Amino acid sequence: MSVTAAKGFTAAGIAAGIKQNGNPDLALVVNTGPRRAAAGVFTSNRVKAAPVLWSQQVLADGELTAVVLNSGGANACTGPQGFQDTHATAEKVAEVLSAKGAEVGAGDVAVASTGLIGILLPMDKLLPGVEKAAGELSEHGGEKAAIAIKTTDTVHKTSVVTGEGWTVGGMAKGAGMLAPGLATMLVVLTTDADVEAKALDNALRGATRVTFDRVDSDGCMSTNDTVLLLASGASGVTPAQDEFTEAVRAVCDDLARQLIGDAEGASKDIRIEVINAATEDDAVEVGRSIARNNLLKCAIHGEDPNWGRVLSAIGTTRAAFDPDRLNVAINGVWVCRNGSVGEDRELVDMRYREVTITADLAAGSESAVIWANDLTADYVHENSAYSS
Repeated sequence: MSVTAAKGFTAAGIAAGIKQNGNPDLALVVNTGPRRAAAGVFTSNRVKAAPVLWSQQVLADGELTAVVLNSGGANACTGPQGFQDTHATAEKVAEVLSAKGAEVGAGDVAVASTGLIGILLPMDKLLPGVEKAAGELSEHGGEKAAIAIKTTDTVHKTSVVTGEGWTVGGMAKGAGMLAPGLATMLVVLTTDADVEAKALDNALRGATRVTFDRVDSDGCMSTNDTVLLLASGASGVTPAQDEFTEAVRAVCDDLARQLIGDAEGASKDIRIEVINAATEDDAVEVGRSIARNNLLKCAIHGEDPNWGRVLSAIGTTRAAFDPDRLNVAINGVWVCRNGSVGEDRELVDMRYREVTITADLAAGSESAVIWANDLTADYVHENSAYSS
């Protein structure tokens, strides 16, 4: 499973001492080639962490040899020193990998961080940790790497899809601040398909647009969101672009669902499907508005099929619709018909974890799905007890 399922990759996850509780907090993923193509998408938040700014720069040539990730500190809003620390981390990775016989420069290393914003990383622990992680690199190290990037996650998240002689694998972390633009939290995807950087970029952007970018757990966008896709070419197989894109999408979709399933404090996963919209953009806007309606999220937590709050959320958007033609179903029961009372709301069974809301705009033929969660007392408690 995870990032070492594809040939041509090694990984490690260790406890470097960045987290005070002593849990694993540093991961290293290395592409051993022969190809070192890469692509990435990042948060659209205008406040970007130093590792995001660094990784965007080093990806300009479409190549990466390694990714180093830490939990226990976001290295966001840390000024020039934070960027220098990111650079120093990449330099250290390049140094230790070069000592093992590879030809690696700092510009071949992406950096990703997650954790508390506004605090400098303990470089006296992180840099020796890089050396330790390099010593533990293994073709079987993917799971340890996935565990090392957790913060408030209760489980580590991995996924694999196999094609004809080639594989796409991945790992993700994320349980809060899940309302991304182009990415969500930290994700590393790997493939042994022989694919050039441009094809990787097309596949990744196509996949994230309909997966990670349509997860909206709590309406909060991170400063550190990073999704990277690395190709080793070790299989020697170049799949058709549509086949490869579908495999990347499937891995991203699986990881996105795992993020929703592990969202902070959640007791319900909400699948919001907007149908018969005039445009796809309208469908996404409406779905996201429903997902971010706190009154509705509370009602879902209380197993109350309050369809009026769905209509209220739809009404705040710029989407094309006639209020007197709107229809809403909750778990398959059309509780709202033509903007008014539909089937008996008592027919809605909301006992189970997954809740489905269908919003019919009756304005066209486009659709979109957004995933969200309910709003619980546990969410409030976790985010008042944990500085974020």
